[in-house]
Amino acid sequence: MKMDYNNSGKPTSANTSFSMHILRLVQGALVGISAILPGISGGILCVTFGIYQPLIALLSHPIRTFRIYYKMFIPFGIGWVIGFLGLARIVEVLFVSSSAFVICLFAGLIAGTLPSLLREANKQTDPSGSWSGFIISLIAFFALFSYIKSGTTVDIEPNHWWYFLCGVIWGLSIVIPGLSSSSILIFLGLFQDVISLISDVRINLILPILIGIVLSVLLTARAINYLLEKHYSLIIQVILGIVISSTLIIIPTGFTAISHIILGIICFAAGYAISLKMSRIGANKG
Repeated sequence: MKMDYNNSGKPTSANTSFSMHILRLVQGALVGISAILPGISGGILCVTFGIYQPLIALLSHPIRTFRIYYKMFIPFGIGWVIGFLGLARIVEVLFVSSSAFVICLFAGLIAGTLPSLLREANKQTDPSGSWSGFIISLIAFFALFSYIKSGTTVDIEPNHWWYFLCGVIWGLSIVIPGLSSSSILIFLGLFQDVISLISDVRINLILPILIGIVLSVLLTARAINYLLEKHYSLIIQVILGIVISSTLIIIPTGFTAISHIILGIICFAAGYAISLKMSRIGANKG
């Protein structure tokens, strides 16, 4: 299968520029923050930033592909650590005080990359081919996310094994687009506790989380990479359906004051504009 990575981080001379490193650093930070924000999937952001395929290829065959993608993923990895660990307390405060507006911003970030995703899907799908994969994915995942969102929480006593499970869930949200790790943690009743220990940098409890992330990513990435190699067009359609359905499901609808609605729209528009700009930078540099 022929994979076009030009807009997904294929190494070119322009990718060594300072601006591209900053772009990847910012993208990594956003993906790291997305692991904390409920309703946001790190995998979705990887798809929309155009780095999902290279990431899966790197995780599936790290030795073979590291020399190809290391210039892209070193700044991305640094950004992820900054977003996940360094900004956890800020995100915790923002989520407690104004979670709806933060989620509006991230919804805009996702929506702003839909034009490039649609172009990719059109490019990879035969003009006479079926878009049934996209339609089925859109309907099925919207129904699934709606069901998860409406679920009640359960009460679990946190310990090292539960923190390891949190890491596994976080890892899956990177590999599987549309899976919101934080939403599942809220359902399990572990979200606030995990965010607190991350913001307090409690290494002894963060370690099992990191181990869970690494193991889940390494164990599932190869299967996802196989599907991309064998059924690329179909997977692109499915991913597009997941992106749109997950974006629709996270948009806050509980605003009561007009001022809050306006502010939510502004946050969404800001995220949309930032995302468009980042997509254009990535396209120009790729």
